[in-house]
Amino acid sequence: MLTTETIERWLAEDVGHHDVTNHVPGETTGRLVARESGVAAGLDAAVAVFDYLGVEATATIEDGARIEPDDVVLRVEGAAQDVLRGERVAVNVAGHASGIATVTRTAVDRAHAVDDSVRVAATRKTTPGLRGIEKRAVVAGGGDTHRLTLSGMVMVKDNHIAELGIEEAVSRFRERASFATKIEVEAESPEMGARAAEAGADIVMFDNLPPERVAEGVELLPEGVLSEASGGITLDTLPDYAATGVDVVSMGWLTHSAPSLDFSFRTG
Repeated sequence: MLTTETIERWLAEDVGHHDVTNHVPGETTGRLVARESGVAAGLDAAVAVFDYLGVEATATIEDGARIEPDDVVLRVEGAAQDVLRGERVAVNVAGHASGIATVTRTAVDRAHAVDDSVRVAATRKTTPGLRGIEKRAVVAGGGDTHRLTLSGMVMVKDNHIAELGIEEAVSRFRERASFATKIEVEAESPEMGARAAEAGADIVMFDNLPPERVAEGVELLPEGVLSEASGGITLDTLPDYAATGVDVVSMGWLTHSAPSLDFSFRTG
């Protein structure tokens, strides 16, 4: 999902039209160094930035690996000007992705401490232009991407229900979707979840409900219908939702609120 055009856009945003700062002669080496512990991600994107600039770059670990302060995760060698021009973009991308991977790993560990069968998933609350990076980071942390785009699954949300009603919405979208496409319905109560399942939903998402109400909803679903909890779930509340019996807990927090992991780039 990472295109040449994306890398060019990143570099143009940072370098601008008259970069005097990095007019440095000669060849150099560089290394991307962790300054705190976490889970590495985004290293393939960082390598791609340097590759575009003609700098030889090699990740020293794989995405998903745990890292500690002073661990070197990437090494580069090439023209000093190009190394320096790629530095900030590479650091920003790796730091952002690794931050997401780190909080995802924490979320998965907390959920599995309660129920090792529950999946922790991301949502579409991603940064425009960075969805591919962020979703891959979730996977590096042990999470599930959920749907990557609107085309990945039909999700009947509150506005669809307001316009069409549950039964009409499920029927309408079922007629237009591939046989391989699942249909998920957002439910605002346990009873609404049961209606969605009866209408033919493959997955029911209990949205913005407290854990005890989610548990009630799970009990009302027939066998074979997957259940999901979502809506404002944080690391602190995640264990309570994991204990409800749901198959999936989805968290927009993983991508929209994860702090960047601190990296330093050093040359010479």
